[in-house]
Amino acid sequence: MDGTEVEVKSVSNVGGNTIALEIEAPSDFSARPGQFLQVAGTVDDEEITRHYTLSSPDAEGTFEITVAVDPDGELGPWLAARSAGETVEIAGPFGRSYYEGEPSVVVLAGGPGVGPAVGIGERALAAGGDVTIVYQDDAPVHEERLRELEAGGATVVITDEPLPESENARTVLARADGQVFIYGFTSFLTEARDVLATVGHDPDEAKSENFG
Repeated sequence: MDGTEVEVKSVSNVGGNTIALEIEAPSDFSARPGQFLQVAGTVDDEEITRHYTLSSPDAEGTFEITVAVDPDGELGPWLAARSAGETVEIAGPFGRSYYEGEPSVVVLAGGPGVGPAVGIGERALAAGGDVTIVYQDDAPVHEERLRELEAGGATVVITDEPLPESENARTVLARADGQVFIYGFTSFLTEARDVLATVGHDPDEAKSENFG
């Protein structure tokens, strides 16, 4: 990978087997919440790369990525074991499904999609925008930031039910208006698009990122 070596500033647990990695931004780095990076580390003498989406509202000075740590995974446990002052290698940012100053945002997040959801929500709320987040996960993370978003005026729904079975999610989405974002794995994207169509949104107008 033709990347840039950057310093890790902090590693913190944000719930479950999930960490937030705060990383020093290169001097010429520019990224928006919703974009993703390629991150590399050397594990057992082998370079391992993965993609992670920004979970911070900006990338001024530092930025954050959220990493689910599978004990049997390769890069996740290695990143979780980093300490402040150590380095990782990044390339990017990449992606087209990111926040562009829209005055009203509706973010549907499944599992690790909560990373970009909180970043976009914080950025839009700070700009005076309207924010709706619907987050599906049976083991939620970033709950403190989600509570802070709700206290700041955002509408936040956290459900462990599949979106088609969550009456609360459907009700909130039917009322919500604005640019729709969808982040998550394939099955979640499919469910999210179906629910959006059911409650009156055009899923083809959504900005979406498939995590695999």
